[in-house]
Amino acid sequence: MKPLSGVLDTTYEYQTKVFCVISNQRVFRSRSPAMFTTVFARVGINGAYVPFMVADGNLGKALESLRVLNIAGASITSPFKEAVIPYLDVLSEGANIIGAVNTIVSKDGKLKGYNTNAIGIMDALNGVQFDVAGKKALVVGTGGAARAVVFILNWLRAESIVVAGRDNEKTRRLAEHFSGTPLKLTDLAEAPLNADLVVNATSVSSQDESDSLTGLVCGMTVNGCQLVFDLNYGRRENIWQAMADKNDIPFIDGLSALVCQARRTFLLWTGREVPQEEFLRALEDQ
Repeated sequence: MKPLSGVLDTTYEYQTKVFCVISNQRVFRSRSPAMFTTVFARVGINGAYVPFMVADGNLGKALESLRVLNIAGASITSPFKEAVIPYLDVLSEGANIIGAVNTIVSKDGKLKGYNTNAIGIMDALNGVQFDVAGKKALVVGTGGAARAVVFILNWLRAESIVVAGRDNEKTRRLAEHFSGTPLKLTDLAEAPLNADLVVNATSVSSQDESDSLTGLVCGMTVNGCQLVFDLNYGRRENIWQAMADKNDIPFIDGLSALVCQARRTFLLWTGREVPQEEFLRALEDQ
Protein backbone atom coordinates (compact mmCIF):
# COMPACT_ATOMS: atom_id res chain seq x y z
CA MET A 1 0.00 0.00 0.00
CA LYS A 2 1.37 3.41 -0.95
CA PRO A 3 1.78 5.98 1.86
CA LEU A 4 -0.79 8.75 1.75
CA SER A 5 1.97 11.26 1.15
CA GLY A 6 2.52 9.62 -2.20
CA VAL A 7 -1.07 10.30 -3.13
CA LEU A 8 -1.30 13.84 -1.79
CA ASP A 9 2.05 15.43 -2.61
CA THR A 10 0.94 17.25 -5.71
CA THR A 11 -0.24 20.76 -6.53
CA TYR A 12 -3.98 21.11 -6.99
CA GLU A 13 -5.72 23.67 -9.13
CA TYR A 14 -8.15 26.17 -7.65
CA GLN A 15 -11.00 24.34 -9.40
CA THR A 16 -10.16 21.01 -7.79
CA LYS A 17 -13.11 19.60 -5.84
CA VAL A 18 -11.99 18.41 -2.43
CA PHE A 19 -13.56 15.46 -0.63
CA CYS A 20 -12.56 13.95 2.69
CA VAL A 21 -12.99 11.16 5.20
CA ILE A 22 -13.67 12.10 8.82
CA SER A 23 -12.81 9.73 11.67
CA ASN A 24 -10.66 9.52 14.79
CA GLN A 25 -7.20 7.90 14.76
CA ARG A 26 -8.69 5.05 12.71
CA VAL A 27 -8.58 7.35 9.69
CA PHE A 28 -4.95 6.40 9.15
CA ARG A 29 -6.00 2.80 8.39
CA SER A 30 -8.44 3.90 5.70
CA ARG A 31 -7.71 2.92 2.13
CA SER A 32 -10.36 5.31 0.82
CA PRO A 33 -8.10 8.35 0.20
CA ALA A 34 -5.86 6.50 -2.22
CA MET A 35 -8.80 4.64 -3.79
CA PHE A 36 -10.97 7.69 -4.48
CA THR A 37 -8.07 9.90 -5.62
CA THR A 38 -7.00 7.20 -8.07
CA VAL A 39 -10.51 6.80 -9.47
CA PHE A 40 -10.93 10.57 -9.84
CA ALA A 41 -7.79 10.67 -11.97
CA ARG A 42 -8.72 7.65 -14.07
CA VAL A 43 -12.16 8.93 -15.02
CA GLY A 44 -10.99 12.49 -15.64
CA ILE A 45 -12.52 14.26 -12.63
CA ASN A 46 -10.54 17.10 -11.08
CA GLY A 47 -10.91 15.90 -7.50
CA ALA A 48 -8.88 15.05 -4.41
CA TYR A 49 -9.79 13.05 -1.31
CA VAL A 50 -8.01 13.64 2.00
CA PRO A 51 -8.14 12.13 5.51
CA PHE A 52 -9.11 14.25 8.52
CA MET A 53 -8.56 13.00 12.06
CA VAL A 54 -11.08 14.66 14.40
CA ALA A 55 -11.21 14.50 18.20
CA ASP A 56 -14.57 13.55 19.70
CA GLY A 57 -15.26 17.05 21.02
CA ASN A 58 -14.50 18.73 17.69
CA LEU A 59 -16.98 16.99 15.41
CA GLY A 60 -19.29 20.01 15.19
CA LYS A 61 -16.39 22.28 14.25
CA ALA A 62 -15.24 19.77 11.64
CA LEU A 63 -18.68 19.71 10.03
CA GLU A 64 -18.87 23.49 10.01
CA SER A 65 -15.48 23.58 8.29
CA LEU A 66 -16.96 21.60 5.40
CA ARG A 67 -19.18 24.59 4.68
CA VAL A 68 -16.50 27.23 5.30
CA LEU A 69 -13.86 25.52 3.16
CA ASN A 70 -16.33 24.50 0.46
CA ILE A 71 -15.54 20.79 0.81
CA ALA A 72 -17.67 19.03 -1.81
CA GLY A 73 -18.38 15.87 0.15
CA ALA A 74 -17.27 13.70 3.04
CA SER A 75 -17.17 10.11 4.16
CA ILE A 76 -18.00 9.52 7.82
CA THR A 77 -16.63 6.46 9.55
CA SER A 78 -16.75 4.98 13.04
CA PRO A 79 -17.25 6.36 15.64
CA PHE A 80 -19.12 9.34 14.15
CA LYS A 81 -21.86 7.80 11.97
CA GLU A 82 -24.60 8.54 14.49
CA ALA A 83 -23.06 11.54 16.22
CA VAL A 84 -22.80 13.48 12.96
CA ILE A 85 -26.57 13.63 12.38
CA PRO A 86 -27.39 16.71 14.54
CA TYR A 87 -24.90 18.78 12.53
CA LEU A 88 -26.52 18.07 9.15
CA ASP A 89 -29.23 20.10 7.43
CA VAL A 90 -31.14 17.20 5.93
CA LEU A 91 -31.05 13.39 5.75
CA SER A 92 -31.93 11.06 2.91
CA GLU A 93 -34.86 8.77 3.61
CA GLY A 94 -32.56 5.79 4.08
CA ALA A 95 -30.21 7.59 6.47
CA ASN A 96 -33.18 8.79 8.49
CA ILE A 97 -34.60 5.27 8.85
CA ILE A 98 -31.24 3.68 9.62
CA GLY A 99 -30.19 6.42 12.01
CA ALA A 100 -26.62 6.58 10.73
CA VAL A 101 -24.73 8.49 8.04
CA ASN A 102 -21.58 7.53 6.17
CA THR A 103 -21.74 9.97 3.24
CA ILE A 104 -22.26 13.73 3.16
CA VAL A 105 -22.95 15.84 0.08
CA SER A 106 -22.22 19.55 0.47
CA LYS A 107 -24.07 21.87 -1.88
CA ASP A 108 -24.85 25.58 -1.61
CA GLY A 109 -23.77 25.59 2.03
CA LYS A 110 -26.14 22.76 2.97
CA LEU A 111 -25.01 19.35 4.21
CA LYS A 112 -27.11 16.31 3.32
CA GLY A 113 -26.44 12.93 4.92
CA TYR A 114 -26.80 9.59 3.17
CA ASN A 115 -26.16 5.97 4.09
CA THR A 116 -24.45 3.90 1.41
CA ASN A 117 -23.26 1.30 3.95
CA ALA A 118 -26.50 -0.65 3.75
CA ILE A 119 -26.54 -0.99 -0.03
CA GLY A 120 -22.81 -1.81 0.01
CA ILE A 121 -23.45 -4.64 2.47
CA MET A 122 -26.26 -5.95 0.28
CA ASP A 123 -24.05 -5.84 -2.82
CA ALA A 124 -21.25 -7.66 -0.97
CA LEU A 125 -23.63 -10.43 0.10
CA ASN A 126 -24.97 -10.69 -3.44
CA GLY A 127 -21.38 -10.95 -4.65
CA VAL A 128 -20.95 -14.24 -2.78
CA GLN A 129 -24.47 -15.35 -3.72
CA PHE A 130 -25.74 -15.30 -0.15
CA ASP A 131 -29.54 -15.00 -0.08
CA VAL A 132 -30.62 -13.39 3.19
CA ALA A 133 -34.33 -14.16 2.80
CA GLY A 134 -35.49 -16.71 5.36
CA LYS A 135 -32.08 -16.84 7.08
CA LYS A 136 -31.21 -16.37 10.75
CA ALA A 137 -28.65 -13.65 11.38
CA LEU A 138 -26.43 -12.69 14.30
CA VAL A 139 -25.06 -9.14 14.27
CA VAL A 140 -22.34 -8.18 16.74
CA GLY A 141 -22.19 -4.45 17.45
CA THR A 142 -24.57 -1.56 18.08
CA GLY A 143 -22.96 1.44 16.35
CA GLY A 144 -23.67 3.09 13.01
CA ALA A 145 -22.35 0.16 10.98
CA ALA A 146 -24.53 -2.26 12.94
CA ARG A 147 -27.59 -0.09 12.27
CA ALA A 148 -26.95 -0.34 8.52
CA VAL A 149 -26.50 -4.12 8.77
CA VAL A 150 -29.66 -4.72 10.78
CA PHE A 151 -31.67 -2.44 8.50
CA ILE A 152 -30.60 -4.16 5.27
CA LEU A 153 -31.02 -7.68 6.71
CA ASN A 154 -34.52 -6.77 7.82
CA TRP A 155 -35.27 -5.23 4.41
CA LEU A 156 -33.98 -8.39 2.70
CA ARG A 157 -36.45 -10.42 4.78
CA ALA A 158 -34.16 -12.28 7.15
CA GLU A 159 -36.19 -14.71 9.24
CA SER A 160 -34.68 -13.45 12.48
CA ILE A 161 -31.98 -11.02 13.60
CA VAL A 162 -30.16 -11.26 16.93
CA VAL A 163 -28.13 -8.22 17.95
CA ALA A 164 -25.29 -8.69 20.47
CA GLY A 165 -23.72 -5.68 22.15
CA ARG A 166 -21.81 -4.52 25.20
CA ASP A 167 -24.30 -1.79 26.18
CA ASN A 168 -27.47 -3.70 27.09
CA GLU A 169 -29.82 -0.72 26.70
CA LYS A 170 -28.39 0.34 23.34
CA THR A 171 -28.53 -3.27 22.17
CA ARG A 172 -32.18 -3.54 23.18
CA ARG A 173 -33.14 -0.30 21.41
CA LEU A 174 -31.40 -1.25 18.17
CA ALA A 175 -32.83 -4.77 18.11
CA GLU A 176 -36.37 -3.65 18.85
CA HIS A 177 -36.22 -0.80 16.32
CA PHE A 178 -35.78 -3.37 13.55
CA SER A 179 -37.87 -6.19 15.08
CA GLY A 180 -34.82 -8.10 16.25
CA THR A 181 -33.80 -9.81 19.48
CA PRO A 182 -31.13 -8.42 21.86
CA LEU A 183 -28.33 -10.57 23.27
CA LYS A 184 -25.75 -9.72 25.90
CA LEU A 185 -22.28 -9.68 24.40
CA THR A 186 -21.02 -11.94 27.17
CA ASP A 187 -23.55 -14.58 26.11
CA LEU A 188 -21.80 -15.14 22.76
CA ALA A 189 -19.70 -17.97 24.16
CA GLU A 190 -22.12 -19.23 26.81
CA ALA A 191 -23.95 -21.72 24.61
CA PRO A 192 -24.11 -22.76 20.94
CA LEU A 193 -25.84 -20.16 18.77
CA ASN A 194 -28.08 -20.79 15.79
CA ALA A 195 -27.36 -18.48 12.86
CA ASP A 196 -26.98 -18.83 9.11
CA LEU A 197 -25.06 -15.54 8.96
CA VAL A 198 -22.73 -13.88 11.49
CA VAL A 199 -21.78 -10.24 10.89
CA ASN A 200 -19.14 -8.36 12.86
CA ALA A 201 -20.16 -4.70 12.91
CA THR A 202 -17.78 -3.69 15.71
CA SER A 203 -14.41 -2.06 15.05
CA VAL A 204 -12.63 -5.07 16.59
CA SER A 205 -11.11 -7.76 14.40
CA SER A 206 -7.85 -8.62 16.15
CA GLN A 207 -6.73 -9.48 19.66
CA ASP A 208 -4.68 -6.32 20.12
CA GLU A 209 -7.88 -4.30 19.71
CA SER A 210 -9.79 -6.11 22.48
CA ASP A 211 -8.74 -9.10 24.56
CA SER A 212 -12.23 -9.51 25.99
CA LEU A 213 -14.04 -9.68 22.65
CA THR A 214 -11.32 -11.95 21.28
CA GLY A 215 -12.00 -14.41 24.09
CA LEU A 216 -15.72 -14.38 23.35
CA VAL A 217 -15.26 -14.83 19.60
CA CYS A 218 -12.77 -17.67 20.05
CA GLY A 219 -15.26 -19.40 22.33
CA MET A 220 -18.21 -19.09 19.94
CA THR A 221 -19.97 -22.11 18.50
CA VAL A 222 -22.48 -21.34 15.74
CA ASN A 223 -24.73 -24.11 14.49
CA GLY A 224 -25.68 -24.14 10.81
CA CYS A 225 -23.67 -21.04 9.91
CA GLN A 226 -23.12 -20.51 6.18
CA LEU A 227 -21.11 -17.27 6.23
CA VAL A 228 -19.09 -15.07 8.60
CA PHE A 229 -18.88 -11.46 7.39
CA ASP A 230 -16.44 -9.04 9.06
CA LEU A 231 -17.11 -5.44 8.00
CA ASN A 232 -13.50 -4.50 8.79
CA TYR A 233 -10.68 -5.17 6.36
CA GLY A 234 -6.91 -5.41 6.28
CA ARG A 235 -6.51 -6.89 9.76
CA ARG A 236 -3.73 -9.36 10.50
CA GLU A 237 -4.66 -12.46 12.49
CA ASN A 238 -8.37 -11.72 12.12
CA ILE A 239 -10.27 -13.29 15.04
CA TRP A 240 -13.48 -13.61 13.02
CA GLN A 241 -11.70 -15.41 10.22
CA ALA A 242 -10.04 -17.70 12.77
CA MET A 243 -13.44 -18.51 14.25
CA ALA A 244 -14.83 -19.21 10.78
CA ASP A 245 -11.87 -21.40 9.84
CA LYS A 246 -12.16 -23.35 13.10
CA ASN A 247 -15.80 -24.13 12.33
CA ASP A 248 -15.26 -24.63 8.57
CA ILE A 249 -17.44 -21.64 7.67
CA PRO A 250 -16.89 -19.43 4.59
CA PHE A 251 -15.54 -15.96 5.46
CA ILE A 252 -15.49 -12.55 3.79
CA ASP A 253 -14.10 -9.27 5.08
CA GLY A 254 -15.31 -5.73 4.45
CA LEU A 255 -13.21 -4.95 1.39
CA SER A 256 -15.97 -5.93 -1.02
CA ALA A 257 -18.48 -3.83 0.92
CA LEU A 258 -16.06 -0.88 0.83
CA VAL A 259 -15.84 -1.11 -2.95
CA CYS A 260 -19.61 -1.45 -3.36
CA GLN A 261 -20.48 1.49 -1.12
CA ALA A 262 -17.68 3.63 -2.60
CA ARG A 263 -19.27 3.31 -6.02
CA ARG A 264 -22.60 4.54 -4.60
CA THR A 265 -20.90 7.39 -2.76
CA PHE A 266 -19.02 8.43 -5.91
CA LEU A 267 -22.32 8.66 -7.79
CA LEU A 268 -23.83 10.91 -5.10
CA TRP A 269 -20.80 13.21 -5.19
CA THR A 270 -20.23 13.43 -8.93
CA GLY A 271 -23.33 12.18 -10.72
CA ARG A 272 -21.06 9.73 -12.54
CA GLU A 273 -21.66 5.99 -12.78
CA VAL A 274 -18.30 4.24 -12.52
CA PRO A 275 -17.97 0.44 -12.75
CA GLN A 276 -17.25 -1.31 -9.48
CA GLU A 277 -14.17 -2.84 -11.07
CA GLU A 278 -12.50 0.59 -11.22
CA PHE A 279 -12.63 0.91 -7.44
CA LEU A 280 -11.37 -2.62 -6.96
CA ARG A 281 -8.53 -1.99 -9.40
CA ALA A 282 -7.61 1.19 -7.53
CA LEU A 283 -7.33 -0.82 -4.30
CA GLU A 284 -5.28 -3.53 -5.95
CA ASP A 285 -2.84 -0.92 -7.27
CA GLN A 286 -2.09 0.39 -3.76
